[in-house]
Amino acid sequence: MTEVLPPVGTAVGVAHYAWLLVALPAAGALVLLVGGRRTNAWGHLLGCATVLTAFGYGVVLFCQWLGFDAAQRTRELSVGTWFAVNSLQVTYGLRLDPLSLTFMLLITGVGGLIHLYAIGYMAHDPGRRRFFGYFNFFAAAMLVLVLSNNFVTLYLGWEGVGLASYLLIGWYSDRPSAATAAKKAFLMNRVGDVGLALAIFLIWRSLGTVQFSEVFARAGQIDGHTLLAITLLLLLGACGKSGQFPLQAWLPDAMEGPTPVSALIHAATMVTAGVYLIARCNPLYNLSPAGRLAVAAVGVITLLIGSIIGCAYDDIKKVLAYSTVSQIGYMILAVGLGPAGYALGIVHLLTHGFFKAGLFLGAGSVMHGMHDEVDMRRMGGLARHLPITFVIFTSGYLALIGFPFLSGYYSKDAIIEAAFGVGGVGWVLGTVALLAAGLTAFYMTRLMLMTFFGAERWRELRTAQGQEYHPHECPPVMWVPMVPLAIGSLAAGYFLASGERLVRWLEPSVGPLRPPVAPLPVAVLPLLTVLVSAVGVLLAWVFVGRDPVPVRKPARVSLPVAAARADLYANAINEVLIARPGTWLTRALVFVDNKGVDGVVNGTAALLGGTSGRLRRLQTGFVRSYALGMLGGSIVVIALLLAVSYS
Repeated sequence: MTEVLPPVGTAVGVAHYAWLLVALPAAGALVLLVGGRRTNAWGHLLGCATVLTAFGYGVVLFCQWLGFDAAQRTRELSVGTWFAVNSLQVTYGLRLDPLSLTFMLLITGVGGLIHLYAIGYMAHDPGRRRFFGYFNFFAAAMLVLVLSNNFVTLYLGWEGVGLASYLLIGWYSDRPSAATAAKKAFLMNRVGDVGLALAIFLIWRSLGTVQFSEVFARAGQIDGHTLLAITLLLLLGACGKSGQFPLQAWLPDAMEGPTPVSALIHAATMVTAGVYLIARCNPLYNLSPAGRLAVAAVGVITLLIGSIIGCAYDDIKKVLAYSTVSQIGYMILAVGLGPAGYALGIVHLLTHGFFKAGLFLGAGSVMHGMHDEVDMRRMGGLARHLPITFVIFTSGYLALIGFPFLSGYYSKDAIIEAAFGVGGVGWVLGTVALLAAGLTAFYMTRLMLMTFFGAERWRELRTAQGQEYHPHECPPVMWVPMVPLAIGSLAAGYFLASGERLVRWLEPSVGPLRPPVAPLPVAVLPLLTVLVSAVGVLLAWVFVGRDPVPVRKPARVSLPVAAARADLYANAINEVLIARPGTWLTRALVFVDNKGVDGVVNGTAALLGGTSGRLRRLQTGFVRSYALGMLGGSIVVIALLLAVSYS
């Protein structure tokens, strides 16, 4: 049965100005990027003010929506026409419903805190004003993506986020590694973007519209094979933006950007776009069981890959990056479960936004106090030197591993339970998700032990510039924004999950939650998940906590560790299957173009030029030559006539 969205009303009251949510950060980006050096002194303040003002307005809008009943919580605001081609009319419009408003608060709220943190982190960067311009542009593009009321304007925001991420990941463009990482992110995202574009083309061809309300209401009219193709192409788009298998390799390399960029991309904005896309298109996936299964399969493969690789890295930001790959995998798994998981995926997305942003900003604080050092083997014993950072980081760590009654316990564990209960492949999905929970506890405990506990290995070392390490706490402008994130890491899960508060709020957008039948008693799975995580913590202490950590990583390691350090050979596989064949194809096409197409054109021109040159030699200007030619021609004509007459 096709689920029909609630009636779409008109925006009311303060919602008439909802376009300001996008206009504020967009205007900030315009001023900062066009204003030049004249805005250097106050540009960072303007960048923060625009996003925080948008957050304040979003809170007012959210509160107004809480006063509506479920049937009135889906409304649209038309801003203007973008373009019209025959029957295709695309407008700039906003879809204000529980799903878009939830994402809007996450983007502007957590994003605003990251903006504030960046004031201190980027204080000595000569391009700080331009950095905040890119930051504002990023926020504006993400808001366009989640607030759009049709697929085409969603694609506009989708591409805007891709461009902004390219600029921010490659911020340190003088470093070859940063330039390469930015290019890699841009190119791999283009693969996913092609999938999204093709899905939009198929939707238009099938229904003659790209408006969400019309597409979702008429989804049942789409042919079954076409619908499957659309859901798979949407999944490809989600894989690109959210760093899911097989397009996950760009996400860890994005750590080449400044730490605030890592927090913004990996916690609150870009990587959540794929989850949003699938949750938004839930009416299409509800009609395609095969499409949902593909989504769940991609999610479970990714969460396992991310958790395995995270166990082997010594770079503190890379460990957190692969943690993001894994946690987004949990979200993709959840939305792949259909009505049993759409809301659960969003719950985990929100809690993840708190604790992962706190962890990344905490890692930035560690780097700030350690002369930008990222190698955990060169750290140790930092808890007593960075006490505020340690407390904030610990709250995020406990939430991530699913410590009882903290945020991750309520959100991630609910996904594992739902996976076990879907039937059929549920045991496979649930078992892999449970195993990944144990691996998550292992690599995060390993990170904590190597960074904050044990011997102070940095005392006997020097920085790359030959300086001594002097760990120190970050300034208040950096740690104060981390406090709300730490509070969210501790309490957001209970607040959002208790009484199914968020689940009921999201019903008008993703439908009611349909809990699957659990294969085990209700209390068993949560207890089992906690026990598996506890085993992961214990193993980390056994392998890392008991013995001194060597400053240099062992040269000889087991095959699984070597594979994990090589990203499970994802880059090598992409190189062999995609990059090299693409390069060879390009070279072959260039050869065909040069020797074939250009050869025909240039050869024809040369033939005509040479022939004309030779014919030109016959034009001598002597009368006797022309007379001889005429005589010869006459003889030929007479001979032909005689031959014809005698034949």
